Amino acid sequence: MKIKDNIETFNSLLKRRGFIWGPSPEIYGGLAGFYSYGPAGMALKNNILSIFRKELRAMGFGEVECPTIMPEIVWEASGHLERFIDPVLNCKKCNSVYRVDKFLKKVLPNQMIDGLSYKEMENLIRENNLTCPSCGSQFENIEEYNLMLETKVGTDTIVYLRPETATTTYLLFNRLDQVMRRQYPLKVFQYGKAYRNEISPRQGVLRMRSFDQFEIQMFISKKQEYNFEPFEEVKDNQLPLLDWKVQEENIEKPNLISLKDAIKIKILKKPAFAYCLFIAHYLTKKLGYSNNVIRYRQHSPNERAHYADDAWDLEIKTEQFDWVEICGIHDRTDYDLRRHAEFSNQSFEVAMDSDSQEKEIPQILETAFGNDRIIYTLLETTFMVEDGRINLQLNNFLAPNTVAVFPLVKNKEAIRNLALNLHQNLQNRLINSFYDESGSIGKRYRRQDELGTPFCVTIDYDSLEDDSATIRDRDSMDQIRVKISEIPELIKKKLEKSKI
Repeated sequence: MKIKDNIETFNSLLKRRGFIWGPSPEIYGGLAGFYSYGPAGMALKNNILSIFRKELRAMGFGEVECPTIMPEIVWEASGHLERFIDPVLNCKKCNSVYRVDKFLKKVLPNQMIDGLSYKEMENLIRENNLTCPSCGSQFENIEEYNLMLETKVGTDTIVYLRPETATTTYLLFNRLDQVMRRQYPLKVFQYGKAYRNEISPRQGVLRMRSFDQFEIQMFISKKQEYNFEPFEEVKDNQLPLLDWKVQEENIEKPNLISLKDAIKIKILKKPAFAYCLFIAHYLTKKLGYSNNVIRYRQHSPNERAHYADDAWDLEIKTEQFDWVEICGIHDRTDYDLRRHAEFSNQSFEVAMDSDSQEKEIPQILETAFGNDRIIYTLLETTFMVEDGRINLQLNNFLAPNTVAVFPLVKNKEAIRNLALNLHQNLQNRLINSFYDESGSIGKRYRRQDELGTPFCVTIDYDSLEDDSATIRDRDSMDQIRVKISEIPELIKKKLEKSKI
């Protein structure tokens, strides 16, 4: 199947099987940048969140939840009101709006755009005689566009919807310092909605105006950043790293290198920050991405935020959108707490070293996942079409349905009752089971293949005699005969094995 046909089949699957719908609300024509998740999409999302939460709790991270609306002073302190802007080209003739850096990357793919000043980008537009793709008119100067969504609380209090979850986590620092008994680094994460007033959102759930984030924070001392014991346990892990100096040579293939060697040759500076890359990699691999679609791309000094000491994007290779960022790993220094201390008149200086009473403002190391991007890239990279058969090869514990139970025929009461009893028994054992008696067995198999269901169980006439059923494996399509009473335990064992 051609790549174009494959993509069209995949996009159709997302809607047909209830993963992603939109733009929403569809019945009114849709509003760009807003999408809904159907039952299959929500099941997948919740399974991903469950894995992330379990793994991070095991690593000693605690979860917090904060309001999605904050007063103006919060975003003034964080710098979002001043700096959370996109450079845009606004065509005065047809009113088309383009984000400049994205526009230039598309039309000048061999040109390094990241980190260019407005003046430099304007020069590129003039030198290459670039005009509006919609009407051919000449562009005027670059304008600034703030992505913050403003509203009011009560009659006159200006507030903003948060553009990311991280800032709201930082505001809890004094409380976290107290409740976690100053056991540094303080390790927390937050999952929730964020909002950005994107200029002209495209690419489906990859760029939305309302989206989910899963952001992991470590509040840490400068000394701990370089003397970080957990790094010793993970330093031999190899990651595909693409540092910024290599990128300047137009090289896109990353180098597979251990974290300790990356520190040694100074691609990475701090063991604690390298540990954050490990966390991102560990969680990503847990979801089942293959090694050949993952890379870590470092921001150049001109590209990264003014406060950042280092920044990397975890990217996934897709057919439809090339490399897609699903996670950003950032060394934010003490910028955030220092700014909020200044604007709130609160002190965030603490003694973090048990051997010294010297106080300092903690550094912040951040690992920020975009959940909607995870869902899209995970679905696309596990989507397979072989001989006309669509197979979604999700990890067994992530699939919306773990097991589907079919009676061979629905008009034979004894067979139907056996199937319903097994379905209920699986659910009682907290195994996500789906019961289906509609259509031929072949069609029922195909429906579950398209949802990524790893196991299908068929109750047939022989089941009435031997108390056994046929279990079919999604990927191999092998079938085995198993005692019905043993099926729940067998499925549990297969799930545990797939998590290793």
